[in-house]
Amino acid sequence: MSSSSTFLATDGAGYDLQMGRWSRRLAPLLIDFAGVTDGGGFLDVGCGTGSLTFALADRPHVGAITGVDLSSEYIAHASRHRRDPRICFEVGDATELHFEDQSFDHALSSLVLQFIPEPDRAVREMRRVTRSGGTVAAATWDSRGGLVVRRMFFDTAAVIDPNAATCRALACTRPMSRKDGLARAWNDAGLVDVEVDSLTIRMDYESFLDFWSSTDGKDGPVAEYVGTLDAETKLTLRRLMEAAYLDGAPDGPRSYAATAWAVKGWVP
Repeated sequence: MSSSSTFLATDGAGYDLQMGRWSRRLAPLLIDFAGVTDGGGFLDVGCGTGSLTFALADRPHVGAITGVDLSSEYIAHASRHRRDPRICFEVGDATELHFEDQSFDHALSSLVLQFIPEPDRAVREMRRVTRSGGTVAAATWDSRGGLVVRRMFFDTAAVIDPNAATCRALACTRPMSRKDGLARAWNDAGLVDVEVDSLTIRMDYESFLDFWSSTDGKDGPVAEYVGTLDAETKLTLRRLMEAAYLDGAPDGPRSYAATAWAVKGWVP
């Protein structure tokens, strides 16, 4: 994994199960917040398996869309699902985009900046490749108080494993997961009329098995943590998580709120 990302990315289908199904719900809200209703060229930075890219393509007045991600596995997965000729996927580094200055009308990013060790570089690159008058916008999960399932998981795991508390603290203190951190990055990059707001979706699971399968995979910080556990600790964690999921009721569907911070600014 390149040092320009701390996200464990190995399998596109695994990511879709773990987070992609929720990023698809968030993407239209980010587009609406950004207010980018038309334009000849859009850039999706850290596109993953293409949730935001495909959502942009659903808008009738959007032109060409380029999705860039560091993971070749995710780019291959997204490319296999591409049906719209306006879409192009490329492997690329958010902190060192290969595009010329002012190549796009708008640049957006969803659920990736918090995993970039030098996120300010990525924000400056998004500004650099966006034309004057264009919008630069992004969304990241509010890990401290907005992502209920993530807090439920790590709060439970921290009871039996000190390493889980370390993972929780890392997620909660990332600047790009906070309102003030996003606003500061956008202002420092020279963007103007910066606005920050919150966007909320629901994460719906059919059963505890559906929930647990999204944590016991190969992609993302939760799966990465679970992969460090020995068999006995993992079994104990699963039992505790099942109790938290059931919450005194029979197994079945559950719905949890998930809130992201969203930021936007304009290139002067």
